[in-house]
Formats: sequence, C-alpha cells, structure tokens
Amino acid sequence: MDSPAPVPASAPAASSAARKIIPIVPVESDSVGLYEATKKIYPRTVRGMFARWRWAMVFLTQLVFYGLPWAEWGERQLVLFDLAARRFYIFGLVLYPQDLIYLSGLLVVSALALFLFTAVAGRLWCGFACPQTVYTEIFMWVEHKIEGNRTARMRLDAEPMSLEKLVKKWFKHLVWIGIALWTGFTFVGYFTPIRDLGLAFLQTRMGSWEVFWVFFYGFATYGNAGFMREQVCKYMCPYARFQSAMFDRDTLIVTYDPKRGEPRAPRRKGLDPRSMALGDCIDCGLCVQVCPTGIDIREGLQYECIGCGLCVDACDTVMQKMAYAPRLIRYDTQNGMEAGWTRRQLLHRVLRPRVLVYTAILALLVAGLLASLVARTPLKVDVVRDRASLARIVEGGRLENVYRLQIMNATEEARHYRIAAHGIEGLSVSPDERVTIDAAQSRWVAVRLQVPYGVVPSGSHTVHFDIRDEEGGVQVSEKAVFLVPR
Repeated sequence: MDSPAPVPASAPAASSAARKIIPIVPVESDSVGLYEATKKIYPRTVRGMFARWRWAMVFLTQLVFYGLPWAEWGERQLVLFDLAARRFYIFGLVLYPQDLIYLSGLLVVSALALFLFTAVAGRLWCGFACPQTVYTEIFMWVEHKIEGNRTARMRLDAEPMSLEKLVKKWFKHLVWIGIALWTGFTFVGYFTPIRDLGLAFLQTRMGSWEVFWVFFYGFATYGNAGFMREQVCKYMCPYARFQSAMFDRDTLIVTYDPKRGEPRAPRRKGLDPRSMALGDCIDCGLCVQVCPTGIDIREGLQYECIGCGLCVDACDTVMQKMAYAPRLIRYDTQNGMEAGWTRRQLLHRVLRPRVLVYTAILALLVAGLLASLVARTPLKVDVVRDRASLARIVEGGRLENVYRLQIMNATEEARHYRIAAHGIEGLSVSPDERVTIDAAQSRWVAVRLQVPYGVVPSGSHTVHFDIRDEEGGVQVSEKAVFLVPR
C-alpha cells in the first residue's frame, strides 16, 4: 500500500499567506426586529350610535358591579359569596357547596350564550361588555379630561419633562389608582360583607387575604386598563384566537365595502367621485384613529377587531360631511357584502340552522336550570359515620352505631327538624328530640342508632335517615350503613 506523499515544510506558511481577511460590513435592511417596541395607540374620541351604546354599557355594567354588594335582602347582603361560611347568597337563594351543580349549569349557559352571540354578530361581548373594554374606556375618558384630546396627548408625550407634564401625568395616575383600588375593594366585597370590609378598612384591621386581593385586583385593573389596553385583547385574551371557529360567512361583523369605497383618495367636498373614477372613501384615516386596537378595518376582517363599531361612527360622520350615503363601513356579513343583500335578506340568513340549534339548546338549558331552582329543596343533609366510635353494645343490651349529621337550613327563617330512621326492625334514634337551626345556617348533630342485639346478622345493613322540616313539611332521606360486628 502506498504511503501518502510528504507535505513540504513551507506549505503551511504559504497557505497562511494565501488567506485573506474579509472585513464584515453591516448590510442595511428594511426588516423589522423581532422585539420592536409597540407603538402607543392614541384613540380619537368620536360620537355616534355605537359610541352611545358603549357608554350605556359602561354605565349599566358598573352600576351592577359597584351597586350589587351594597344592596340588601332582608338583613343580609343581596349577593355574597361567603367562602368562610361556605354559603352563597344570591337574591333569595341560599346555596351550599352541595349546590355546585347550579354554578356548573350557569357556566355552561354563559359559554353557550357566548357561542350564540358570536355566531350571530361577532365579538359583541368584547366590544361592549368585556371588563377590559369597559375599564379601558373609563381610563381613556379620565386621560382625555386631564391631558386633552388625541393631538394634545401626542404632543404632551413628545415634549420633554416639564412641570405641566409632571402635574398632568401624576394627577392622571392618581385618579387611575383611585378607580383601580375602589374596583378591587368592590370585588372583595362580593366575598366578604362589604360593610364589614369597609369598617375594617377604616380601622386598618382588614385580614391579610382581603388586603392582598384588594391590591391584586386593583393592580390588575390599573395595569390592564391603563397601560396594556389593546395588548390584552391582541395577545392575552384567548377569545381572539378561537373566534374563527365560531365565525362563518353569515356572521355579522364590522366590515368595509371595497366595491363602493375603492379606489380611495382625498378630495374636496362637492366633487362627484364617479367623475374622478374614485370611490367614496376619502382616505382620511379617521376609522384607524378611533380604533381602540389601532387596526385599519379597510384591510378586511382581522382577529384584533373587537367589533365596537367606532369606525362606523367615524366613517358615517365623514360621509355626512361629504354629502355621501352612510354605511361605507357597517355591520354586514361576508356573503351579504358580496351579494349585495338587503337588510331583510341579511336578517333572514342570520336565522340559519347553526343559530337555531344554539338557541334551542340554550333555551332548554335555561328552562331546566330555572325548573331545578324552583323545585329545589331548601334542606340539605350530609351523613358521616363517627369513625372514632365503632359499633358497641350499650345499656339495655342494644347494639349502637354513632353518626354525625350536618343539617343545612337553606331558608331565610329559623327551622325545627325531626330526625327519624328506618331500614332495620326495632331501629330507634337517640336523642329523639327536635333540632333547631337558625336562618341560612348549618349545624352538626350527633345521632345514635340502636337495635336490639341479635335482631340482625353480622355485616353491614342499609338504613335511611329521614329529616323532616316541621314548619315547611319538607323531608329529606339520606342513606347510611349500620354495622353489626361478628
């Protein structure tokens, strides 16, 4: 086998000399960095039908949110989720953990209602009733009152720091913090009686968990509505991501009519756009300036659109000034826009099979939930065997098992109950006396069941406790096991 030829000693030096050092020259590019800072959006205020609807929903939702904890029902709070006592008070209902099925039913109804509304008219919840939308609107209103309109806010942010800028910024944030903390306080007031919470706050003796949640929810409101705003809708909210599964071409959405609006270009008032081979859109950009998420609706359906309709109000204002027909931007469906359907045809198509099925299921669930609430027994009983005391023979030669019964009074009045049992011949209950439980309270009662020794064979035997409301006539039966040792 031939060996490789020897390498001359001068080869490495010659090779090194032949190498050239190529300097790295940065190449200019128009590409955008992956971590480019998001530009702040300065929404412009606008008047119109949808703007009025948004503010109506702000007043309605906040009247309910801030007002419910202060309303009373008899001698208690109208709506209270008392976690410490494990009781929920909702108007005239007193719910216990055993009534969790009603909460599950309510969540299912809410989810299905969201699917129904989305299939019919898109993101109505996002545009008009979502807490993120509502509090962002409130915070932007405060910002507008303190710092001025859109132009004034942009100019103020561009200016170097001055006394005027410092005062306006600090005053705005103080108002924001006040609203946020009051919102957090109200939120905690749904889980702790709000009057007691207010008194404890004034006396600086609130519990640690209450302080935490007041500031936590307040901080979340302050950060989301004051700073993050549209970022929550774009990147944090999952609804924007799965809305495409609920949309179809017959869903009402905020949309721009390109057949009528294109080609768009600025022009003076009074000129006929058709004589200039132009569409009705004058490319003023107001639809973009009023958008809370900063999108251009003229580019078509986008997941960032929350369906608030403010671009419709802005465009209608411009169309009125230009003496053009309104609704260049409007609520319409993709099929309706392409086919030029009338309003009647559009509404007829909205009632399509998918919507009818959602409506039928939702109606059945609501009816079932209401019927269940009406037929609900205002008495709950849990039976627990006393594991510390097994079956034993007591005085009189009787065999005894000990149980603990939790009797829950779900009415607004004190009740008297009688406890009985059946299932074994000669079965007796001790003590045989009525049990008194105050309104909307629960109580653990120790109960002893006794049978004559030798009446039943060894093993476990099924018995039933019968708890009867002496005033209301309601009776509940709960199963238990009676043990007979070998």
